[in-house]
Amino acid sequence: MTKGELKATHASEKANLRMLESIAGHDVGIIAVIVDQQVISRQPKDPEEIYRQAVARAIHLLVEHFPRIEICLDKRYTNEILSYKLEKHIRASLVDITHQLVLIRQQSSQARKELQTLDTVAWVFFQKYGRGDSRFYDVIASKVIVEEVIAKKKWK
Repeated sequence: MTKGELKATHASEKANLRMLESIAGHDVGIIAVIVDQQVISRQPKDPEEIYRQAVARAIHLLVEHFPRIEICLDKRYTNEILSYKLEKHIRASLVDITHQLVLIRQQSSQARKELQTLDTVAWVFFQKYGRGDSRFYDVIASKVIVEEVIAKKKWK
């Protein structure tokens, strides 16, 4: 636990498994976009571009399945310009989806337990793709609606 916030990287394996079993027991769906950092041969000029593109793609996939949705993102940035750039990138990625209504809020993960739960889900995908360990993924595999890997070599 970090400052009252549950983080999978700091939790025990047993605690993470309990969290994943709880997720598996709920009526939820998981949409995951994973960036394969190993294939990148040219980094983008703005390193935040990778994050923005991955988030925008995940939200695009989400909105394809659920066109009327309220999304709460972890408030990653305290800098308002970076928050604006992220939301602008997301909105631009959604222009091809008709009849959508997407509300986006950015809030602290310390204040939102749901975001802490998502941290555990993200950790699962890191274990699977970064460490080759799918034990944790197997617990929630039935909840995965979409799993997409971005294997982009060259970034602008």
